[in-house]
Amino acid sequence: MTRVLIADDHKLVRQGLRFLLDQEDGFEVVGECEDGSTVLDAVGRLAVDIVLLDLLMPNVDGISVLRQLQREAPHVRVLILTSLRSDDRVHQALSAGASGYLLKTAGVEEVISTLRAVAAGGVVLDGAIASQALRRTESVIERLSARELEVLRAVGRGCSNKEISHELGIREETVKTHVSHVLAKLGLQDRTQAAIFAVREGLVPLSDEPSS
Repeated sequence: MTRVLIADDHKLVRQGLRFLLDQEDGFEVVGECEDGSTVLDAVGRLAVDIVLLDLLMPNVDGISVLRQLQREAPHVRVLILTSLRSDDRVHQALSAGASGYLLKTAGVEEVISTLRAVAAGGVVLDGAIASQALRRTESVIERLSARELEVLRAVGRGCSNKEISHELGIREETVKTHVSHVLAKLGLQDRTQAAIFAVREGLVPLSDEPSS
């Protein structure tokens, strides 16, 4: 049973999500928060597995809540459910530790399937956001060779250099070289930023899950 905490300042939204999840096997709504400042305490008291979090929260905003959870309860996974779709907000949320980003325009089936994917360890972006990001990124991606793009996708799936080496049939040292080139061409600082970039820009299929 996946224990879910709903954090949204609109009572109607919280009630609707609770009703939705109560109809689904495998989920238990263990609490609700209408204020960002109460989320961390609720997570500690209620043994939460997933927080369904809006970014527009009073007193403490969603990004700050994410950062608190990353520091204090890194085992808890967070699915953002919001009306905000800007690239900056998506990037901030993923960088702060979100496991998924879904717009409130999503249908019932998409919300449930995304929650299940996040519960299983996946990182999921709303289809509209992924498509938007992919269009915006096409010119950037053209800087990469076909092999570098393969390596970037694998990094986005959470693969290690050894796993990429095995998957692509190339030496591990060659993988390291490709990763270095990817970072330089895309202006990224490290492997974590490359993984976030790959997910945020829709380069990793939504059905893929990070390697354990």
